[in-house]
Amino acid sequence: MSSKPEFVEYCAEQCRGAGEITYKKMFGEYGLYCNGKIFALVCDDEFFVKITAPVKVKYPELPEKPPYDGAKNYFLIEDLDNAEYLTELVTMTCAALPAPKPKKPKKEK
Repeated sequence: MSSKPEFVEYCAEQCRGAGEITYKKMFGEYGLYCNGKIFALVCDDEFFVKITAPVKVKYPELPEKPPYDGAKNYFLIEDLDNAEYLTELVTMTCAALPAPKPKKPKKEK
């Protein structure tokens, strides 16, 4: 089952206070980016945020679950209606994640 575009848009909208939030369809589901850095996945209409140490310390009660079979655990975020909470969570997550790798230029043929 794939996620509904409306659900993905709602998740992105709720996180907008953290920066420029975009999303891309990936393998039938969605990846969410903040200022170009991937920080979350939406799979089966559930919102998953990458696990980082600062968030784990501040929110030890967050459930962890793999977003799809064979994936490592992510935080499963169930409180999507609190934009202030999500902004803080996404800001903390992205601050702890490494910068995205620069894209290699395409080779000319």
